[in-house]
Amino acid sequence: MIRREVLNDGRAWLELPVIVVSDEPELLVVYLPEGAPLRFPPGRWPTPDGLHPWSGKERWAGNGVLMLHRPGEAHSVWVFWGSEGRAFSGWYLNLQEPFRRTRAGFDTQDLELDIWIPLGGRWVFKDDDQLEVRMREGRFTAEQVRAIRAEGRRIAAELDAGRRWWDETWAEWAPDPSWPTPAFR
Repeated sequence: MIRREVLNDGRAWLELPVIVVSDEPELLVVYLPEGAPLRFPPGRWPTPDGLHPWSGKERWAGNGVLMLHRPGEAHSVWVFWGSEGRAFSGWYLNLQEPFRRTRAGFDTQDLELDIWIPLGGRWVFKDDDQLEVRMREGRFTAEQVRAIRAEGRRIAAELDAGRRWWDETWAEWAPDPSWPTPAFR
């Protein structure tokens, strides 16, 4: 399956081959293992130098990441593990457009703003300052930035109220060691 991040104009921003762990009506779970290839089509990008921000990176590094997606939800929950013994390190709430299924997998648009919940710690916003940069680059409109921040505040209020929609036992999940690294076809 291919997870594509697309821009407002429909161009693929980033493509990732992922392994489907679970595909149920209420939850799509995919895994991006270490070494999986990254692909971003060539061309000018809405950045100051015209290059993709990940230009030069060819593969996903680290312990891999598990991504939990609920239909209609404007964020996904990513499960991260640290390098030492693959110990759980925290939850990463990736604000994104609700995923849309495609023939090859699914599309979404990363909305830049994220929430990090470290193991044993309090949540923090990440990359809020980048929203203004992305607006100047033309990647987001002012209306989109307002909506993204509103969604971030909504999620933060849920977290402050002690509500998490995901099953925290996903932190204990481990990939099957026999799975091959996914590739583009």
